Amino acid sequence: MASAAEQLARNLNFATFAKAKALQQRIWFTLGALLVYRLGTYIPVPGIDPGAFAQSFQSSSQGIFGMLDLFAGGAVQRMAIFALNLIPYITASIVIQVITTASPRLEALRKEGESGRRKINQYTRYLAVVFCAVQAYGIAIGLEASQGVVLNPGWFFRLSTVITLVGGTMFLMWLGEQITSRGVGNGISLIIFAGIVANLPTTIVQTLELTRQGALSGLAGLGILVLAIVVIGVIVFFERAQRRLLIQYPKRQVGNKMFQGDTSHLPLKLNTSGVIPVIFGSSLLLLPATIAGFAAQGNAPQWLQVTAALLGRGQPLYLILFAVLIIFFSFFYTAIVFNPQDTADNLKRSGGFIPGIRPGERTAQYIDYVLTRITVVGALYLTVIALIPELIHSQLNVSQFIGGTSLLIMVTVTLDTISQIQSHLIAQQYEGLVKKSRLGGKRR
Repeated sequence: MASAAEQLARNLNFATFAKAKALQQRIWFTLGALLVYRLGTYIPVPGIDPGAFAQSFQSSSQGIFGMLDLFAGGAVQRMAIFALNLIPYITASIVIQVITTASPRLEALRKEGESGRRKINQYTRYLAVVFCAVQAYGIAIGLEASQGVVLNPGWFFRLSTVITLVGGTMFLMWLGEQITSRGVGNGISLIIFAGIVANLPTTIVQTLELTRQGALSGLAGLGILVLAIVVIGVIVFFERAQRRLLIQYPKRQVGNKMFQGDTSHLPLKLNTSGVIPVIFGSSLLLLPATIAGFAAQGNAPQWLQVTAALLGRGQPLYLILFAVLIIFFSFFYTAIVFNPQDTADNLKRSGGFIPGIRPGERTAQYIDYVLTRITVVGALYLTVIALIPELIHSQLNVSQFIGGTSLLIMVTVTLDTISQIQSHLIAQQYEGLVKKSRLGGKRR
């Protein structure tokens, strides 16, 4: 028998959406915030020659800077105020989450509820400022090393660049929080999503131009299109896949009547961590690679030039580190968002149990066993999907967009946003039913 939430979800239609004025306001706010973000990607950093930088960027657009530009929505190739995007903030979030698991003080803060989470978020912002300042200073040094890009090199240019890029990232952090609280949610993911989608028309034109010029054969272009469609289907399948554990509730007696025990399911997603491991892995690799890449353009020591070469996009070390980081964050983030012991305790308190498994500790061990097995499959799926663009690029030298990383982020964020909108509609419809029932009771 379908639950009340499932029945409400089936009744959703355009008429329900037309009545959801609050949801419409949230959607318009989200679109307006994303428009502000896109406008910021066209405002260049002061003190540089945009034309000279565009020529300099072309020589390195197929490397790590092209990947950074993919997440920044074209802001890197224009050296805009949002060139760093949210990469420093995401990196800071990773570091803080890792430290939280090892620090009893931060772990206690996390368990305090909303006040504790606010303090941890504040620490994350402080660390993001540090990462952003270091990365912005590296970019300023790299810009000065490029011939003719900086109009007036010196400390004033470096300081203004650091302030501009740090301010841009801080503004995007604030904007993402506003989208999460006043929009449809997932502000950080939606900003990255908007940047990737903005490059879609350019990517299609570039791919068609490569085919017209003969640099990419028509068969290869058709193969890329078919592969993109297959990858989208695979992503949707794996993101919707679940392992449902049967939950049994005992019989209960009310008066002289004995009621049959209910059954339900505990859904465990195959990919509990979503797109987070790919974003985290990319962000963690982009920070040192960007600094090393810019520094290596000048009179850098030999070891720094070697490091920049090894961390270049498509290089074996880069691919290995990327795969290791995705697998690590798949397990790490799953452990953060899902606690088998808490789930087992909640089932025990409500009288539910998994058939054949003793309630309590044994149930927690069984859930953890099942979750670990499906997380292995989910981590391998994310790794394969994320490495597809790297392999395609090394073989065909096509755009960053043609591949799994960008498609994974686009499809996952789209599915998550649709779920958020459905949740708002279900909540509004439920509130409407409650109001009707109250009015009916008063009339009686």
